[in-house]
Amino acid sequence: MERIIENRLQLKKRVLVVDDEFINRRLLEKIISEKYEVLQASDGAEALEIIKENRNTLSLILLDLLMPKLNGYELMEILKEDETMNRIPIIVLTSEKEAEVETLNMGAADFIQKPYDVPEVILARINRIIRLYDSINILNATQTDQLTGLFNKDYFIEYVGVIDKYYPERAMDAVAVNISRFHILNEMNGRAFGNEVLKALSDAIRNCVSERQGIACRNSADRFYLYITHVDDAEALRHSLAAGISSLVKDADSRINIGIYPNAQTNPDAPKRFDCALLACNSLRSDYKSFVAFYDAEMYKKETFAERLVSDFDEAIREKQFIIHYQPKFDVTGDTPYLASAEALVRWKHPELGMISLGLFIPFFEENGLIQRLDRYVWQEVSNQIACWKKKYGFSVPVSVNVSRVDIMNPGLVKEIEGIVEEAGITPNDLYLEITESAYAEDSDRVVEAAGKLRSLGYKIEMDDFGTGYSSLNTLAVLPIDVLKLDIDFIKHLHTSPKSLRLIELVVDIARFLGASVVVEGVENSEQYNTLKNTGVNIIQGYYFSVPVDSEGFADFILERIAYDNRQKA
Repeated sequence: MERIIENRLQLKKRVLVVDDEFINRRLLEKIISEKYEVLQASDGAEALEIIKENRNTLSLILLDLLMPKLNGYELMEILKEDETMNRIPIIVLTSEKEAEVETLNMGAADFIQKPYDVPEVILARINRIIRLYDSINILNATQTDQLTGLFNKDYFIEYVGVIDKYYPERAMDAVAVNISRFHILNEMNGRAFGNEVLKALSDAIRNCVSERQGIACRNSADRFYLYITHVDDAEALRHSLAAGISSLVKDADSRINIGIYPNAQTNPDAPKRFDCALLACNSLRSDYKSFVAFYDAEMYKKETFAERLVSDFDEAIREKQFIIHYQPKFDVTGDTPYLASAEALVRWKHPELGMISLGLFIPFFEENGLIQRLDRYVWQEVSNQIACWKKKYGFSVPVSVNVSRVDIMNPGLVKEIEGIVEEAGITPNDLYLEITESAYAEDSDRVVEAAGKLRSLGYKIEMDDFGTGYSSLNTLAVLPIDVLKLDIDFIKHLHTSPKSLRLIELVVDIARFLGASVVVEGVENSEQYNTLKNTGVNIIQGYYFSVPVDSEGFADFILERIAYDNRQKA
């Protein structure tokens, strides 16, 4: 392909001839000028300037050894130390046999003997070296990451295999490294700054693998893999990497996380070793006190459990192993609390593993994209159940269902929900949509757009887990919401910390200002209930009223609500 392009554009590769003898330069020019563009220098110093100016376009240097100002040996030493110029191959021009071995050891690609009495041989040697180094440069470009110069993942895994082959007894560790909250660095300082941080970390990694007889690659973004001799002091390794970016990032030492799969060479599946190391590294995401994690038996058990759940997912959907429980929410604004709505909570009744709570499988499904399919299953099951209750009791109790961050990114979300509601024969008033606060914080524009459309169609929008994310008050003012739902953490210290109580009162005031209701979940006793009721909270959910129950158990609450309404009418 490269030759075709050259021929079509009539391009000539550049060759620099360096010789203090004018006649020698002219002879070489005559031999190669038909095919190559020839630059000339009469000594090493002049040649160095020409090389600096043309470092990106020179294909070859023909170098005499004995010259004034700067001889060929000295020039080769200078070029060898410069990463931008040492890629240019050198053919030595000499009549001394002894010099051939010495210059080849210094890095010369080949040599041409003086005098130049066989032009065909000279041209053939030049053609061969240029083609060879072009191939090498292309190979280097494809096997390394353009920004950092480290291996890319595919070549890295190949070289891991080479190390295993030639050093089978050496204890090696697979290490995953990432920069915590790297996206924030990019957002605050710009992508160019972020690239400088990545390059600085790459330099530190390069030094590390050199000392520890290993190799490294950039896996993606701010993630790196190292394959190094066994690490006895993981914190020392981490500190050395953090030091590499300390001049750019003030809190560098708390930014570097590493996951280690020790003695990884015992696992014959090379890619799996680094998956394990990355799993250990990712386990540190929500831990701001620990910065090193090891892949161990407990992590393996958790991973295999997750893989089992994922592999069984399709069958679970087909056989309706996911069952819905409903936890009632009570309106407490009057003298007598009454059923106002419910929250749908999904459980997995696994035929072998038993009942699995959503806290165990939801995180796995969020990571691998299955959460969308599960959400749709829940929306359909809940909608059908609401329709069933309406038909049986002539009464509708709204049920809240979760809308995940992944759902929000789906441009067809509104159409899908509308289709499910229409097919079930219920109305938008029957289905409340819970969106976590973290989803608002991550992409508020997209959430505002989607929630706004749904709200305009009659759906009530609830901000779930309010107070656990990072929504600013300014953002809160423009979000289309009907309900603020306080996380259970808000009431943990309700009666031991005046600040906790005051915060709830402030949230109630904010909700009133926004025209929204306040729901508090996790209420377990009468003391919490009475305190929250006095603050002006609208809806209470928790074990104080009921644990989550199945559809039959929830029917009892519907009957109680119907009886309550009849008493009010009487």
